[in-house]
Amino acid sequence: MTGSNQRAQLWVSTMTGHGRGAVVLAHADSRAGVQLERAVDRVERERIEAATLAVGATRAAGAGRRARPEQPDPERTCFERDRDRIVHCTAFRRLAGKTQVVVHPSDHQRTRLTHALEVSQVAVAIARSLAANLSLTEAIALGHDCGHGPGGHASEDAFAPYLPDGYEHGPWGADVVLAPLNLCAETLDGIRDHSWSRPAPATVEGEIVSWADRIAYCAHDLEDAVRAGIVSVSDLPEAVVEVAGRSRREQIGVFIDGVVQASLGHGRVGMAPAPAQALAALRAFNYERIYTRPESVAQSDAVIAVLRALVDHHIAHPELTPGFTGDQDPVRAAVAYVGGMTDRFAFEQATRRLGWPAGRLPAVLGRET
Repeated sequence: MTGSNQRAQLWVSTMTGHGRGAVVLAHADSRAGVQLERAVDRVERERIEAATLAVGATRAAGAGRRARPEQPDPERTCFERDRDRIVHCTAFRRLAGKTQVVVHPSDHQRTRLTHALEVSQVAVAIARSLAANLSLTEAIALGHDCGHGPGGHASEDAFAPYLPDGYEHGPWGADVVLAPLNLCAETLDGIRDHSWSRPAPATVEGEIVSWADRIAYCAHDLEDAVRAGIVSVSDLPEAVVEVAGRSRREQIGVFIDGVVQASLGHGRVGMAPAPAQALAALRAFNYERIYTRPESVAQSDAVIAVLRALVDHHIAHPELTPGFTGDQDPVRAAVAYVGGMTDRFAFEQATRRLGWPAGRLPAVLGRET
Protein backbone atom coordinates (compact mmCIF):
# COMPACT_ATOMS: atom_id res chain seq x y z
CA MET A 1 0.00 0.00 0.00
CA THR A 2 1.42 3.39 -0.97
CA GLY A 3 1.93 6.19 1.50
CA SER A 4 -0.82 8.26 -0.09
CA ASN A 5 -3.31 5.38 0.25
CA GLN A 6 -2.34 4.89 3.88
CA ARG A 7 -2.89 8.55 4.57
CA ALA A 8 -6.25 8.45 2.79
CA GLN A 9 -7.41 5.47 4.85
CA LEU A 10 -6.22 7.10 8.06
CA TRP A 11 -8.10 10.28 7.18
CA VAL A 12 -11.28 8.32 6.41
CA SER A 13 -10.98 6.48 9.72
CA THR A 14 -11.46 9.76 11.59
CA MET A 15 -14.61 10.70 9.69
CA THR A 16 -16.96 10.28 12.64
CA GLY A 17 -14.53 11.19 15.40
CA HIS A 18 -13.86 9.01 18.44
CA GLY A 19 -15.93 7.79 21.35
CA ARG A 20 -19.30 6.12 21.67
CA GLY A 21 -20.59 7.83 24.80
CA ALA A 22 -22.31 11.19 25.27
CA VAL A 23 -19.39 13.13 23.71
CA VAL A 24 -17.69 12.57 20.36
CA LEU A 25 -13.95 13.29 20.59
CA ALA A 26 -11.55 14.66 17.98
CA HIS A 27 -8.67 12.37 19.03
CA ALA A 28 -8.67 8.83 20.31
CA ASP A 29 -6.76 10.01 23.40
CA SER A 30 -8.48 13.36 23.93
CA ARG A 31 -8.48 14.31 27.62
CA ALA A 32 -8.42 18.12 27.84
CA GLY A 33 -11.62 19.78 29.00
CA VAL A 34 -13.19 22.53 31.09
CA GLN A 35 -15.44 22.50 34.13
CA LEU A 36 -18.28 24.89 33.32
CA GLU A 37 -21.96 24.69 34.10
CA ARG A 38 -23.16 26.87 31.19
CA ALA A 39 -21.75 28.63 28.16
CA VAL A 40 -20.53 32.20 28.34
CA ASP A 41 -23.12 33.63 25.97
CA ARG A 42 -23.54 37.13 24.57
CA VAL A 43 -25.40 38.47 27.58
CA GLU A 44 -22.74 37.20 29.97
CA ARG A 45 -19.92 38.64 27.84
CA GLU A 46 -21.70 41.99 27.73
CA ARG A 47 -21.86 41.85 31.54
CA ILE A 48 -18.14 41.07 31.74
CA GLU A 49 -17.36 43.95 29.38
CA ALA A 50 -19.45 46.34 31.46
CA ALA A 51 -17.54 45.32 34.58
CA THR A 52 -13.99 45.11 33.22
CA LEU A 53 -13.49 47.54 30.33
CA ALA A 54 -11.97 50.95 31.04
CA VAL A 55 -14.04 54.08 31.36
CA GLY A 56 -14.41 55.40 27.82
CA ALA A 57 -14.07 52.00 26.14
CA THR A 58 -16.97 50.95 23.90
CA ARG A 59 -19.44 48.43 25.29
CA ALA A 60 -21.34 46.04 23.07
CA ALA A 61 -25.12 46.16 23.43
CA GLY A 62 -27.56 43.71 21.90
CA ALA A 63 -27.61 43.67 18.11
CA GLY A 64 -25.69 46.97 17.94
CA ARG A 65 -26.44 50.21 16.11
CA ARG A 66 -26.94 49.12 12.51
CA ALA A 67 -28.49 50.79 9.47
CA ARG A 68 -30.87 47.86 9.16
CA PRO A 69 -32.15 46.58 12.52
CA GLU A 70 -31.36 42.96 13.38
CA GLN A 71 -32.07 40.55 16.18
CA PRO A 72 -29.19 40.05 18.64
CA ASP A 73 -27.09 36.93 18.19
CA PRO A 74 -27.51 34.58 21.16
CA GLU A 75 -23.80 33.75 21.37
CA ARG A 76 -21.81 36.68 19.91
CA THR A 77 -21.69 40.35 20.81
CA CYS A 78 -22.47 42.81 18.04
CA PHE A 79 -18.78 43.59 17.49
CA GLU A 80 -17.87 39.90 17.42
CA ARG A 81 -20.42 39.48 14.64
CA ASP A 82 -18.86 42.41 12.75
CA ARG A 83 -15.42 40.84 13.00
CA ASP A 84 -16.76 37.53 11.68
CA ARG A 85 -18.62 39.17 8.80
CA ILE A 86 -15.50 41.03 7.69
CA VAL A 87 -13.30 37.93 7.80
CA HIS A 88 -15.76 35.98 5.66
CA CYS A 89 -16.49 38.70 3.08
CA THR A 90 -15.12 38.71 -0.46
CA ALA A 91 -13.51 42.13 -0.09
CA PHE A 92 -11.38 40.89 2.81
CA ARG A 93 -10.23 37.79 0.92
CA ARG A 94 -9.30 39.88 -2.09
CA LEU A 95 -6.84 41.84 0.03
CA ALA A 96 -4.54 38.84 -0.45
CA GLY A 97 -4.19 39.89 -4.09
CA LYS A 98 -3.78 43.63 -3.56
CA THR A 99 -0.58 45.65 -3.31
CA GLN A 100 0.71 46.89 0.01
CA VAL A 101 3.85 48.58 -1.39
CA VAL A 102 5.30 46.24 -4.01
CA VAL A 103 3.20 45.25 -7.02
CA HIS A 104 3.54 41.52 -7.75
CA PRO A 105 4.86 40.83 -4.22
CA SER A 106 7.15 37.89 -3.60
CA ASP A 107 6.28 35.12 -1.19
CA HIS A 108 7.81 37.15 1.65
CA GLN A 109 6.45 40.64 0.97
CA ARG A 110 3.25 42.00 2.47
CA THR A 111 -0.07 42.19 0.72
CA ARG A 112 -3.01 44.25 1.94
CA LEU A 113 -4.24 41.11 3.72
CA THR A 114 -1.07 40.48 5.71
CA HIS A 115 -0.93 44.21 6.46
CA ALA A 116 -4.47 44.06 7.89
CA LEU A 117 -3.50 41.09 10.06
CA GLU A 118 -0.43 42.90 11.39
CA VAL A 119 -2.46 46.04 12.11
CA SER A 120 -4.90 43.85 14.02
CA GLN A 121 -2.07 42.34 16.08
CA VAL A 122 -0.66 45.77 16.99
CA ALA A 123 -4.10 47.25 17.71
CA VAL A 124 -5.20 44.34 19.91
CA ALA A 125 -1.93 44.53 21.87
CA ILE A 126 -2.62 48.21 22.61
CA ALA A 127 -6.33 47.65 23.30
CA ARG A 128 -5.61 44.80 25.69
CA SER A 129 -3.27 46.98 27.74
CA LEU A 130 -5.74 49.87 27.79
CA ALA A 131 -8.76 47.65 28.63
CA ALA A 132 -10.53 48.69 25.43
CA ASN A 133 -13.01 46.54 23.49
CA LEU A 134 -10.93 43.87 21.74
CA SER A 135 -13.65 42.71 19.36
CA LEU A 136 -14.41 46.20 18.08
CA THR A 137 -10.70 46.94 17.76
CA GLU A 138 -10.13 43.78 15.76
CA ALA A 139 -13.15 44.39 13.50
CA ILE A 140 -11.98 47.90 12.62
CA ALA A 141 -8.39 46.76 12.05
CA LEU A 142 -9.31 43.83 9.81
CA GLY A 143 -11.72 45.94 7.75
CA HIS A 144 -9.80 49.20 7.59
CA ASP A 145 -8.31 48.68 4.10
CA CYS A 146 -11.19 46.88 2.37
CA GLY A 147 -11.80 50.03 0.32
CA HIS A 148 -8.41 49.90 -1.35
CA GLY A 149 -8.30 49.29 -5.08
CA PRO A 150 -5.61 47.31 -6.89
CA GLY A 151 -2.11 48.75 -7.03
CA GLY A 152 -2.00 50.40 -3.60
CA HIS A 153 -2.63 54.08 -2.94
CA ALA A 154 -2.23 54.81 -6.66
CA SER A 155 -5.78 53.50 -7.09
CA GLU A 156 -7.08 56.48 -5.09
CA ASP A 157 -5.46 58.86 -7.56
CA ALA A 158 -6.78 56.75 -10.43
CA PHE A 159 -10.41 56.78 -9.29
CA ALA A 160 -10.67 60.26 -7.75
CA PRO A 161 -11.53 62.16 -10.99
CA TYR A 162 -14.58 59.95 -11.58
CA LEU A 163 -16.37 60.77 -8.32
CA PRO A 164 -17.69 64.15 -7.14
CA ASP A 165 -16.14 63.76 -3.67
CA GLY A 166 -13.00 61.98 -4.85
CA TYR A 167 -11.94 58.52 -3.74
CA GLU A 168 -10.58 57.74 -0.28
CA HIS A 169 -10.21 54.12 0.68
CA GLY A 170 -11.55 54.60 4.23
CA PRO A 171 -14.93 56.15 3.39
CA TRP A 172 -15.25 54.01 0.26
CA GLY A 173 -14.62 50.87 2.27
CA ALA A 174 -17.12 51.78 4.99
CA ASP A 175 -19.86 53.28 2.85
CA VAL A 176 -19.65 51.21 -0.35
CA VAL A 177 -17.60 48.02 -0.13
CA LEU A 178 -18.70 46.88 3.34
CA ALA A 179 -22.18 48.42 3.28
CA PRO A 180 -23.87 45.09 2.41
CA LEU A 181 -22.56 43.60 5.68
CA ASN A 182 -24.72 45.96 7.78
CA LEU A 183 -21.91 46.53 10.28
CA CYS A 184 -22.29 48.49 13.50
CA ALA A 185 -21.95 52.27 13.35
CA GLU A 186 -18.85 52.16 15.59
CA THR A 187 -17.10 49.67 13.31
CA LEU A 188 -17.89 51.67 10.19
CA ASP A 189 -16.77 54.89 11.88
CA GLY A 190 -13.38 53.41 12.73
CA ILE A 191 -12.89 52.10 9.19
CA ARG A 192 -14.08 55.34 7.59
CA ASP A 193 -11.80 57.59 9.63
CA HIS A 194 -8.69 55.54 10.37
CA SER A 195 -6.42 57.70 8.18
CA TRP A 196 -4.82 60.63 10.00
CA SER A 197 -6.02 63.04 7.31
CA ARG A 198 -9.62 62.20 8.20
CA PRO A 199 -11.70 63.44 11.16
CA ALA A 200 -10.94 61.61 14.39
CA PRO A 201 -12.79 58.34 14.99
CA ALA A 202 -15.58 58.51 17.55
CA THR A 203 -14.31 55.62 19.70
CA VAL A 204 -11.14 54.87 21.60
CA GLU A 205 -10.90 51.63 19.60
CA GLY A 206 -10.93 53.59 16.34
CA GLU A 207 -8.14 55.83 17.66
CA ILE A 208 -6.12 52.76 18.61
CA VAL A 209 -6.42 51.37 15.06
CA SER A 210 -5.31 54.73 13.62
CA TRP A 211 -2.06 54.42 15.57
CA ALA A 212 -1.71 50.69 14.90
CA ASP A 213 -2.03 51.22 11.14
CA ARG A 214 0.84 53.70 11.05
CA ILE A 215 2.99 51.66 13.42
CA ALA A 216 2.52 48.49 11.38
CA TYR A 217 3.07 49.88 7.89
CA CYS A 218 6.06 52.04 8.83
CA ALA A 219 7.84 49.03 10.32
CA HIS A 220 6.85 46.32 7.85
CA ASP A 221 7.18 48.46 4.70
CA LEU A 222 10.78 49.10 5.73
CA GLU A 223 11.34 45.38 6.26
CA ASP A 224 9.91 44.57 2.82
CA ALA A 225 12.03 47.26 1.16
CA VAL A 226 15.16 45.88 2.83
CA ARG A 227 14.31 42.37 1.68
CA ALA A 228 13.74 43.67 -1.87
CA GLY A 229 17.11 45.42 -1.90
CA ILE A 230 15.57 48.89 -2.17
CA VAL A 231 17.13 50.21 1.07
CA SER A 232 19.42 48.99 3.82
CA VAL A 233 18.84 49.20 7.55
CA SER A 234 22.20 50.97 7.73
CA ASP A 235 20.53 53.86 5.89
CA LEU A 236 18.10 54.52 8.75
CA PRO A 237 18.48 57.94 10.40
CA GLU A 238 19.81 58.01 13.94
CA ALA A 239 16.54 59.64 15.06
CA VAL A 240 14.92 56.25 14.42
CA VAL A 241 17.70 53.91 15.51
CA GLU A 242 18.44 55.59 18.86
CA VAL A 243 14.85 55.29 20.04
CA ALA A 244 13.26 52.39 18.15
CA GLY A 245 16.12 50.27 16.82
CA ARG A 246 16.61 48.83 13.35
CA SER A 247 14.34 45.78 13.22
CA ARG A 248 10.58 45.54 12.82
CA ARG A 249 10.31 43.70 16.12
CA GLU A 250 12.15 46.40 18.05
CA GLN A 251 10.28 49.23 16.40
CA ILE A 252 6.81 47.81 16.89
CA GLY A 253 7.54 47.03 20.55
CA VAL A 254 8.76 50.57 21.22
CA PHE A 255 5.82 52.17 19.40
CA ILE A 256 3.20 50.00 21.12
CA ASP A 257 4.69 50.79 24.51
CA GLY A 258 4.81 54.47 23.56
CA VAL A 259 1.06 54.48 22.92
CA VAL A 260 0.17 52.49 26.02
CA GLN A 261 2.29 54.51 28.43
CA ALA A 262 1.25 57.90 27.01
CA SER A 263 -2.45 57.00 27.01
CA LEU A 264 -2.62 55.95 30.65
CA GLY A 265 -4.21 58.63 32.77
CA HIS A 266 -4.38 61.23 30.00
CA GLY A 267 -7.90 60.49 28.77
CA ARG A 268 -6.79 60.34 25.13
CA VAL A 269 -5.02 57.82 22.92
CA GLY A 270 -1.62 59.15 21.88
CA MET A 271 2.09 58.41 21.87
CA ALA A 272 4.93 59.71 24.02
CA PRO A 273 7.00 62.42 22.30
CA ALA A 274 10.25 60.47 21.86
CA PRO A 275 8.77 57.39 20.10
CA ALA A 276 6.34 59.67 18.20
CA GLN A 277 9.31 61.60 16.78
CA ALA A 278 11.04 58.33 15.90
CA LEU A 279 7.89 57.06 14.16
CA ALA A 280 7.63 60.32 12.22
CA ALA A 281 11.29 60.03 11.19
CA LEU A 282 10.76 56.43 10.06
CA ARG A 283 7.71 57.42 8.03
CA ALA A 284 9.59 60.33 6.43
CA PHE A 285 12.45 57.96 5.55
CA ASN A 286 10.04 55.50 3.97
CA TYR A 287 8.38 58.24 1.94
CA GLU A 288 11.66 59.53 0.59
CA ARG A 289 13.48 56.25 0.01
CA ILE A 290 10.62 53.84 -0.77
CA TYR A 291 7.24 55.39 -1.66
CA THR A 292 8.43 58.35 -3.77
CA ARG A 293 11.62 56.93 -5.31
CA PRO A 294 11.57 57.27 -9.12
CA GLU A 295 10.84 53.57 -9.66
CA SER A 296 7.88 53.71 -7.27
CA VAL A 297 6.49 56.80 -8.96
CA ALA A 298 6.79 55.08 -12.34
CA GLN A 299 5.00 52.03 -10.92
CA SER A 300 2.19 54.24 -9.57
CA ASP A 301 1.84 56.03 -12.92
CA ALA A 302 1.51 52.68 -14.67
CA VAL A 303 -1.12 51.54 -12.16
CA ILE A 304 -3.12 54.74 -12.64
CA ALA A 305 -3.04 54.37 -16.42
CA VAL A 306 -4.27 50.77 -16.26
CA LEU A 307 -7.08 51.46 -13.81
CA ARG A 308 -8.36 54.54 -15.63
CA ALA A 309 -8.35 52.64 -18.91
CA LEU A 310 -10.40 49.87 -17.29
CA VAL A 311 -12.87 52.32 -15.74
CA ASP A 312 -13.27 54.13 -19.05
CA HIS A 313 -13.85 50.81 -20.79
CA HIS A 314 -16.62 49.82 -18.37
CA ILE A 315 -18.23 53.26 -18.52
CA ALA A 316 -18.40 52.89 -22.30
CA HIS A 317 -19.62 49.29 -22.01
CA PRO A 318 -21.68 49.11 -18.80
CA GLU A 319 -23.14 45.78 -19.89
CA LEU A 320 -19.71 44.28 -19.12
CA THR A 321 -19.91 45.37 -15.47
CA PRO A 322 -21.23 42.40 -13.44
CA GLY A 323 -24.54 43.14 -11.73
CA PHE A 324 -25.06 46.44 -13.54
CA THR A 325 -28.65 47.54 -13.96
CA GLY A 326 -30.02 50.42 -15.99
CA ASP A 327 -30.98 52.46 -12.94
CA GLN A 328 -27.38 52.59 -11.65
CA ASP A 329 -24.81 55.30 -12.30
CA PRO A 330 -22.48 53.62 -14.84
CA VAL A 331 -19.48 55.66 -13.67
CA ARG A 332 -19.86 54.71 -10.01
CA ALA A 333 -20.57 51.11 -10.96
CA ALA A 334 -17.41 51.00 -13.10
CA VAL A 335 -15.27 52.42 -10.26
CA ALA A 336 -16.77 49.96 -7.79
CA TYR A 337 -16.09 47.01 -10.09
CA VAL A 338 -12.53 47.95 -11.01
CA GLY A 339 -11.80 48.98 -7.42
CA GLY A 340 -12.75 45.51 -6.25
CA MET A 341 -10.30 43.79 -8.58
CA THR A 342 -7.08 42.21 -7.38
CA ASP A 343 -3.84 43.38 -8.96
CA ARG A 344 -3.48 40.27 -11.08
CA PHE A 345 -7.06 40.34 -12.36
CA ALA A 346 -6.85 44.05 -13.23
CA PHE A 347 -3.64 43.61 -15.20
CA GLU A 348 -4.99 40.51 -16.94
CA GLN A 349 -8.11 42.46 -17.90
CA ALA A 350 -5.96 45.25 -19.35
CA THR A 351 -4.12 42.72 -21.49
CA ARG A 352 -7.12 40.65 -22.55
CA ARG A 353 -9.84 43.27 -22.95
CA LEU A 354 -7.83 46.35 -23.83
CA GLY A 355 -4.91 44.75 -25.62
CA TRP A 356 -2.27 46.39 -23.48
CA PRO A 357 1.26 45.08 -24.08
CA ALA A 358 3.16 43.75 -21.08
CA GLY A 359 5.59 46.65 -21.30
CA ARG A 360 2.84 49.10 -20.27
CA LEU A 361 1.88 47.18 -17.15
CA PRO A 362 3.31 48.00 -13.72
CA ALA A 363 6.79 46.54 -13.33
CA VAL A 364 8.06 44.40 -10.48
CA LEU A 365 10.05 46.47 -7.99
CA GLY A 366 13.06 45.24 -6.06
CA ARG A 367 14.52 41.79 -5.81
CA GLU A 368 14.72 39.04 -3.25
CA THR A 369 17.94 38.87 -1.27
